[in-house]
Amino acid sequence: QELEEARRWEGARDVRPRDGNVRRWEGLLLPNNPPYNTGAFRFELTFSPNHPLEPPRATLRTPIYHPSVDLEGRVCQPLTTDVHWEPATRATQVLQDLLLQLDSPDPQRVLRPNVARELQERPEEFRRRAEEHTRLHAEPRPD
Repeated sequence: QELEEARRWEGARDVRPRDGNVRRWEGLLLPNNPPYNTGAFRFELTFSPNHPLEPPRATLRTPIYHPSVDLEGRVCQPLTTDVHWEPATRATQVLQDLLLQLDSPDPQRVLRPNVARELQERPEEFRRRAEEHTRLHAEPRPD
């Protein structure tokens, strides 16, 4: 049921179980705002055996130049921390929150301090690097 809901959401495409495993989903996120809106970003959502009592873990598989996403694709996502997680939270809400983070980089949600500093102190340089990184690494956006 949650998978069908995620498949209908317009912020992602091609959402499906990875390798047939219903605890691991993959798909493409489609950012709305520059500097990321020229590409699509492959994500993975991994659910624990204790879901929904424990939050899923979102990982970006497409490299991205972003202060809240580390080089391994881990995301600083407060919604999915044990402190903020609510069992009633839907998987689509986790993906919506992730997309919102991509659309509005927040220098307070930091996994890459140098990128966050650049965003704050030299926003034009940050945007130029993020656009170039998107051009080099992101997948083409589906029609």
